Amino acid sequence: MRDLVFVGYLLALLFIAFKRPFLFTLVYAYVDIIAPQRLSYFLLNSIPLSLIVFGLAFLGYMVGDEKKDSRFSVRQGLMILLLVYCGYTTVQAAVPEAALEKWDWVWKALVFAIFLPLTLKTKLRIEALALFMVLCAGTLIITGGIKTLASGGGYGVLVLLIDDNSGLYEGSIISMVAICIIPLILWLANWGTVFPPDWRVKLFAYALCFAALLIPIGTQARTGLVCIAVLAVLQLRFVKYRFIYAGLAVILGLMAIPFLPQSFSDRMSTIENYKADESASTRIAVWQWTLEYAKNNPFGGGFDSYRLNKISYDLIEDPDKPEEEVEYEIEDEGPIEIVDESRAFHSSYFEMLGEQGYPGLVIWLLIHGGGIWRMEVLRRRYTKTPKEGEKWVAPLAIALQHGHIIYMVGALFVGVAYQPFIYMLVAMQLGLDTYMSRRSTEAKWRPIAKRLTGKARPPALPKPGPGSAQPFTN
Repeated sequence: MRDLVFVGYLLALLFIAFKRPFLFTLVYAYVDIIAPQRLSYFLLNSIPLSLIVFGLAFLGYMVGDEKKDSRFSVRQGLMILLLVYCGYTTVQAAVPEAALEKWDWVWKALVFAIFLPLTLKTKLRIEALALFMVLCAGTLIITGGIKTLASGGGYGVLVLLIDDNSGLYEGSIISMVAICIIPLILWLANWGTVFPPDWRVKLFAYALCFAALLIPIGTQARTGLVCIAVLAVLQLRFVKYRFIYAGLAVILGLMAIPFLPQSFSDRMSTIENYKADESASTRIAVWQWTLEYAKNNPFGGGFDSYRLNKISYDLIEDPDKPEEEVEYEIEDEGPIEIVDESRAFHSSYFEMLGEQGYPGLVIWLLIHGGGIWRMEVLRRRYTKTPKEGEKWVAPLAIALQHGHIIYMVGALFVGVAYQPFIYMLVAMQLGLDTYMSRRSTEAKWRPIAKRLTGKARPPALPKPGPGSAQPFTN
């Protein structure tokens, strides 16, 4: 029965999209974020749904969409360069089979991110993409928030729509994404036009933000707690009374502690005492191995090159940890030497360094750093714009910039260098940037009188010749 619901809903979306081809891109965003083929028992999981919908989106743009307003940006060129370079390292990969398996979905994420800005030619389209991204991610966030309130969640035990540990269904990734989109949720609540802001829209938006804040608690992901702290700091830029805001944030945080599950508090305490936590110690050891690997392989080892690592590290005893939770028996005082192998990078920066080497890491940083910088340019340009039709630009630039910064900080601790959701955020930045650049260029070509007054000046009367009657003017 569930399969029939998914199929019926998807067919309805596709049917509407045949009349409005741009909607195919939104359907692809839905398929990429929710992954209904993974929720299906037998109907959708037997076909390459993602590839089919992307093909429809591309054909819809080529056949049924105007191309004159599409613009190509430098960062799209960088993404093409990264795509080509990833293809090269895949051919030369140190672990060929695993590299091909990861390449199978990475190229789709990059190609869609390159293609998507070409379709974002109006404010309505940009808003529609933001709305789809928020609502699709909200499907997972609301589910996780309800389960967290009901049971408190737990590390590795909070099940969203399905019991899966990949993509947005993985605890650390959904925790980071949930905090990333809070600024975008608030922008839609204040500046959206698809659902005009009223008390119902704002109530839903605030409830969704609350559910997003619950996700790091339910998943007990330390990355989510770091992202919440980054979001709180970023908000200091635009509040009038910063000391009052900071004080209230601290008070609310302290008031929330008694209501948090004890398991959450215990896990967050490992941020400080990381040497006693096996997961944190493993990450540091893997990062050290990656730096050594990059010295010998400056152009990277291809996707999943972490499978080559063999690491050892010292794990000290945590005196506050209950005996029943101690995983290793300690015979003598002192650290325990742990030997492990094929451990993932657990950091997007080291993921890029180990897989694509220094060239890939530099390209990746330029793509994301350029987006943060361009959003700051748009924010400064349109913050004090006198035009009512442009007052939404600066708040959207701020929302996209803050979400991107939160991602870049969270990416320090999670391997999400190619996460499709983040590349959709990048594509939205590109769409906004090129759209406003096109509007600015078009305004410069208007007659000077039209630019100054907003409307064309009436044609001047011809000068009277000698002896002719002077025209009467009041």
